[in-house]
Amino acid sequence: MSAARGRAEYVHIDALFGENGRNVIDFDLIESQFRHLMRVAISVREGVISSTLLLRRLRAGSRKNATYTAFREVGRVIRTVRLLRYLSDAPLRRRVTAATNKVEGFNGFSQWIGFGNGGVITDNDSVEQEKTAKFNALLTNAVIFHNALDIAEIVRQLQEEGWEIDPEDLAHISPYLTEHTRRFGEYSTHELGIQPEAYDPHLDVDFSPPRGDDPGTDGYGLAA
Repeated sequence: MSAARGRAEYVHIDALFGENGRNVIDFDLIESQFRHLMRVAISVREGVISSTLLLRRLRAGSRKNATYTAFREVGRVIRTVRLLRYLSDAPLRRRVTAATNKVEGFNGFSQWIGFGNGGVITDNDSVEQEKTAKFNALLTNAVIFHNALDIAEIVRQLQEEGWEIDPEDLAHISPYLTEHTRRFGEYSTHELGIQPEAYDPHLDVDFSPPRGDDPGTDGYGLAA
């Protein structure tokens, strides 16, 4: 990439956009439909029409709907700009990678929690499917919260022993721990009546980033 006078020129990226001459954005169509696009956008913003109903109407006979096609072209513009920014912005790539790793870590942990029947939802009822997905997310978040509490307690114990806790170290500790979790369980009913201690979110650690650093680019949220 080369830049001059505020403009950037990208080279050797044609392969990202498929065959030469294909996937070309139709700017003429966007220009001809601009008033319609703005009218629709304002209607959604003002609540005159919901986005769901709008999409349903636009998709009806979409191949003949110029406004729908123009919106599709605008979407291609946005995706192209995002892609070019991703290619040229190293800090952005680090943030995207970190966020992607978090999402993939959560999804993998959620699948590990939902191990029953191999994680396959066999019920054809959409309501039951939604229940299963929500219950799995609830259980996953409960275990993650429990892990975070355990990590916080260990950090406090280390601090009491005189260890100095670095926020960068905490940022690399994942709450998606599985080694200590028995999915088939060891259940003891005498603990049901025990009142848990109040949740204490405070850690005596300075999480403010040093000057010049980009906050929130790493970690799993424990250092946020």
